[in-house]
Formats: sequence, C-alpha cells, structure tokens
Amino acid sequence: MFDISALKEMKLSELQEIAKLAKTIKFNGVKKDTLISQILAHQESSVAPQANAVTDIEKGDDDKPKRTRIAPVKKADISKNNPVLEFDQVAEAPAKVEKEVVPETKIQPKADSEQIVEKKAEEKKGPKIVKFSKSAYEKKVALQKEKEISKEIISEGDVAAETPTAEKTEAPVIAKKVNPNQNKNPNQNPNQNPNQNGNNGNQNPNHKNKKNNFRDSDFEFDGIIESEGVLEMMPDGYGFLRSSDYNYLASPDDIYLSTSQIRLFGLKTGDTVKGVVRPPKEGEKFFPLVRVLKINGHDPQVVRDRVSFEHLTPVFPSEKFKLAEKGSSVSTRIIDLFSPIGKGQRGMIVAQPKTGKTMLLKDIANAIAANHPEVYLIVLLIDERPEEVTDMQRSVRGEVIASTFDREPQEHVKIANIVLEKAKRLVECGHDVVILLDSITRLARAYNTVQPASGKVLSGGVDANALQKPKRFFGAARNVENGGSLSIIATALTETGSKMDEVIFEEFKGTGNMELQLDRKIANKRIFPAIDLTSSSTRRDDLLLDEKTLQRMWIMRKYLSDMNPVESMDFVNDRFKKTRNNEEFLISMND
Repeated sequence: MFDISALKEMKLSELQEIAKLAKTIKFNGVKKDTLISQILAHQESSVAPQANAVTDIEKGDDDKPKRTRIAPVKKADISKNNPVLEFDQVAEAPAKVEKEVVPETKIQPKADSEQIVEKKAEEKKGPKIVKFSKSAYEKKVALQKEKEISKEIISEGDVAAETPTAEKTEAPVIAKKVNPNQNKNPNQNPNQNPNQNGNNGNQNPNHKNKKNNFRDSDFEFDGIIESEGVLEMMPDGYGFLRSSDYNYLASPDDIYLSTSQIRLFGLKTGDTVKGVVRPPKEGEKFFPLVRVLKINGHDPQVVRDRVSFEHLTPVFPSEKFKLAEKGSSVSTRIIDLFSPIGKGQRGMIVAQPKTGKTMLLKDIANAIAANHPEVYLIVLLIDERPEEVTDMQRSVRGEVIASTFDREPQEHVKIANIVLEKAKRLVECGHDVVILLDSITRLARAYNTVQPASGKVLSGGVDANALQKPKRFFGAARNVENGGSLSIIATALTETGSKMDEVIFEEFKGTGNMELQLDRKIANKRIFPAIDLTSSSTRRDDLLLDEKTLQRMWIMRKYLSDMNPVESMDFVNDRFKKTRNNEEFLISMND
C-alpha cells in the first residue's frame, strides 16, 4: 500500500508506471497531484473485492474438512525502473481462518494437487507485488533475515513471521502468519528456497544492468569559462579566435565562431573578441563561443556601427609621444628632440648590421609603455633570432609577437597579416595602437618568397608585385581624424651586401614621414645610440614640438652641420648625460 506522502516523493515517471500496471487509471497528460489521487482511489476500491473473495472461499470450504490457507505472497524481482503497485492482503480475513484451521498429520496427495491448482489460479488472478528497496544495503539485510526465517520454519515447524524487504516508501512491516502444514509438505519447501535464492540471485545482475543503463549525470559547464582571441575568418564564412600564446597561428586553444554569430555582430578578421565558451559536445572538435561579451574592448552594439578603416580620414600626427620622461634613456631623449614620434607616425629606422637597432627599438617600446598606458603596444619580430625574442618578451611591457628565422615564410606572412588586421580593428574602435616592426626588409623577403611569380623580376631577384603587400602594411600607419591612430616604427636594413635589401629599402625610402639613420662608424667607436643626427628628421615636426623648442633645435642643427656624424653624436651624447631632462638640456645650450 502506498500512502500519500510516499507517492508525493516519487517522480511523475514512477507514478505513471504504477498507474500503467493498475490498468484502470488513465495517466497520459495527467498532472502529478491528479495521478496520486487516482492511485489512492484505486487502492481503496481494490481492497474491498479481495476481502469478499476470501470470505466466499471460506464459506465454500466449510462443507469439507479440508485445510484452507492464505494465498502465499509471491515475491517478484525488484526493479527500479518498473515499480508495480502493491496491494496488501486483507488484514480482517485471517481472524476467521485461524479458528477453522486444523493441523493435519497425514499428507494428502489430492489436497496437495488441489492446493497447487489453487496456488496457480491465485497467482494468475492476484496482482504482482513488487517491493521497493531503498538501498542495496537494506536489500542485503532483508535477504539475510528471510534466509534465517526459512531455516527456522524448516527446523521448528512453528509459525514464523515474514519480514518483507524495506520498501522505498518505508511502510510499516506487517507480520503474516504461515500455515504450519506448509512446512510439512516435502514438495513446497524445496521449491520455495530455490525460488527465493533464484530471485535473490537475479537482483544483483538486474541491479548491475540498470546501473550500466543509467546515463552519466550531465554537468553543465556553459557560462563558466571566459576566453579571448583574435578572429581569423575562413573562406566558408565561419571563423576561429586565435590565441596570442601561439602567435595567432592554429592551436588547440582556438574557439569556433559560427557564420550566424559573425553576421550578427558584423565581425571582421582581426577583431579581438571576448566571450563565454562551452566545452565541445559529442561530434564537435572545437570549443564554440556561446555568448559575446566585448569586441575590441567595447560593447557589441557599439562596434556594429563602426566605420571601416579604409574610409577613415588620415591626417598628420599632432600629438607627440613622451619619450623623454618616465622610463627614458639617452637614446629616447635624443629621438624625442631630433626626430619626434607622434601618434599615427610612419617611421623608419634605417640601420646597418650591428648598430644597435634592436636595443633602440626596445628603449622606444619601454618609454611608450611607461608614459602612455592608453596605447596598445605590439612588438612584431619577423625572421629574428630566438634569443632576441625571449629578451624582448621579458623586458618589454607589451604584446610581443614573433616568427623566428627557423619558421616558414608563409608563417611570417600570416602572422604579419593578422597583426595588421588586429591593429586596424582597434583603430576603427578609437584606440591608439603602436606597432614596432623588426624588420620590414625581412618581411618583404618573406612576401617575395610567397608571392606567385608574375614574370616581371626587378634587380636583386625581387618580384614586381612582391612589394605591394609590405607597402600596404607600412602604409596602414596613420593618424585618424576624430578617432584613433596607428603608428608603425619599422627597421630597414642597408649595406648588407644583398642587392635585394637595397631594392627593398629604395622602395620604402619615400613612404615614411619619420626617418632615423644609424651609422656603423659611430657604433664602431662604441658611441650609443649610433644616430646620424643630421640625416635624422621628422616631417612636419612643427606640429609636434612647441615654438621655443623648435627654434632651439634649428640652432642646434646648424651648429652640428659643421661636424661629421661621429663628432656630432659624441658632443650631443656628452651634453645629454650631464643633464637630467630635455628642458634642462635646452636651457644649457646658452652656455
């Protein structure tokens, strides 16, 4: 019997199984409360007919001096998935039966055969009873008790109380009386124990099978992990967020973006996307992006209406980078006066080998990072030595992206393209970006290797179309009107003995608006920075320097023009070391 509290604890699927076995209850589309009331009503209605049936049997057997017995309770297999409604035997009927039962000493074959027929008939008519076990431990305890009771019945022949297995509903245990003549029947006890053992033995295999059939609990990891990457579009329309830890190349950290997400937010190659990621499901290879939180540091709704980089208005740089203040060195102080760098500058450091161009680039990067935290600094090292990459990563507070000389030219080109696209997308959103490229000559060599042959070859083995893409890279630097800025400071190699390097340098010579010349003769004298002051200058430096500083720099340049590069650098270097900042140096010029 189920009480209302036990039924309420069950799930709807278990209640439907109970109703299904009752065969008179409609359970499809019925709510849980309605189904519970129908099951309780069915239990009450089924108790009365059973009581009447027992009394009728007793009246019919009064004529013969036969022994009557209560229908034995057949224990069915315990199954978690198929619970069956249990209808207990009527508690009122056995009171009358106990008075009329007379223990017999002789075995009557006829009576036994009739009992077996009655037993089979009752098994067919009576509902199957399934006991719900609360746990495997309680099952084991109950089975041990049943075995002990069966042994006592065989040995003593007394009336034993059967202890039913603990039900899932924790119903009170009802002691049921057993006819002592049952124990005297030699056919019944041997059959009873094997059946019980068989049923008990079947419980464990069924239990194991059900465990195997259970699905592992689903753990929801959606919304836990937040990740960020730079979008790279595929030709089919979808894309991946590449990780900066792998220099924006294909890696295990890639995050998948569907075509619908890219169209919804108007994403392009190079967009820095931050969002929520979920683990891949069955059949999926990549971590998909579930929700977009930020695009280039802005809200996705704002970024959707941005103006494309190609349609932004470029103007001359008007805001100077402060290289002579916090984190400055003699090198950056000299650059700040003789060839100032503004936001949106397209500068080129022309250098011969072993003139300290990499160290100069590092000083510029540290000065910008110290004085301009609002600037997004990228150091791009193409075809460089691995130890220089490590040194740059450890000493510069900025994003260092590198492709060393042991990599394929295709990787050089791919990394340079995605870095440029990332910088463009940041400028579209109003950010100030600085790219320090070392070196543009080696990048042009990589483009020349990757470029398909056009049939027109310039002197030095340079393809006619190979320099278009590195020119586009260098030409992307600009100061945008009413927006952000993209500054590119690139190093170019000269006098390396390669005709190709000379051709590349000549192509880029007139494209920049700031040029810083390094001289090998000054470096040989161990004077650093080895800057040729008379050859180094910035176009429209009047927009970057104030009037007083501009006039003093004209005087300084006239004074240094009579000296050779080594003498002029030695003189300026000595004066700069004696002063703490550039203002003090300009004041000391009067002396």
